[in-house]
Amino acid sequence: MPVKIPDDLPAAEILESENIFVMSETRAANQDIRPMKVLILNLMPNKIETETQLLRLLGNTPLQVDVDLLRIHDKESKHTSIDHMNNFYRDFEAVRQKNYDGLIITGAPLGQVEFEDVSYWDNIRDIIDWSQQHVTSVLFLCWAAHAALFHLYGLNRKLLNKKRSGVFVHSRTSQHFPLLRGFDDEFLAPHSRFAEMDVDELKAHPSLEVLTQSDTAGAYMVLSTNNRNLFVMGHPEYQKMTLKDEYFRDLEQGLEPDVPLNYFRDDNPECEAVARWHGHGSLLVSNWLNYYVYQLTPYNLDDMIGISES
Repeated sequence: MPVKIPDDLPAAEILESENIFVMSETRAANQDIRPMKVLILNLMPNKIETETQLLRLLGNTPLQVDVDLLRIHDKESKHTSIDHMNNFYRDFEAVRQKNYDGLIITGAPLGQVEFEDVSYWDNIRDIIDWSQQHVTSVLFLCWAAHAALFHLYGLNRKLLNKKRSGVFVHSRTSQHFPLLRGFDDEFLAPHSRFAEMDVDELKAHPSLEVLTQSDTAGAYMVLSTNNRNLFVMGHPEYQKMTLKDEYFRDLEQGLEPDVPLNYFRDDNPECEAVARWHGHGSLLVSNWLNYYVYQLTPYNLDDMIGISES
């Protein structure tokens, strides 16, 4: 089934060239279907690249998905044109009174900044609090996962001396969760971050369940016991060249990054990058949409009732 996106969104042409089924708002308006309504809060600098990455995953499911794009503030973006932001993104006040089946909050390049020092921290807290009453399930990615765990549960991350970058082996710590259906006992996923959550603290919290983790990269997928919040510490949405682009960008900025682990052939940045996580990323988002959004959301979004943690 298609993912419905705004008319003329730049990602449409890219996705169609990859045979990913997307549908314009105009065409979707003529269909009598109750689609899943998903809101994406895009905190990444290159909005179009991140939009395309997430829409690839949303477009690879059997559900029809309507997507709204949300921005954290109306300040001009350094990497995305103001016309693109004004044409395709909504301000929070425009959606505050609405309900959504799903919400995705992306990572952000704020790994070494204390949460309270982030210029839009109050906005993030406001949106997270709103989501607990207005969204069936929220998928937090990387920095957003750390921020939400801090805000909702008081669990703080630990800053790392060096950026955790590469593709890491993860294992299941639980067998019976629908989110893990189809997962192998071990699978690969990319990470790119400057901080890490304490696995033991996460496992000790009564409202959280650690589903998968890595011996090297720590916790990866953590689910709240009310099924409303899914925290993914890495980047299942990353495409083949994303880690490479980040590595060479950091080199140019004089940051002296380590070579991403298990990513380039022979761990040599002059060699080809190898993507070995796309199947896992698609399965993760498909399972989240099916079992934690579609299966749990009310048919009429006006009937949504907020769920608080026990």
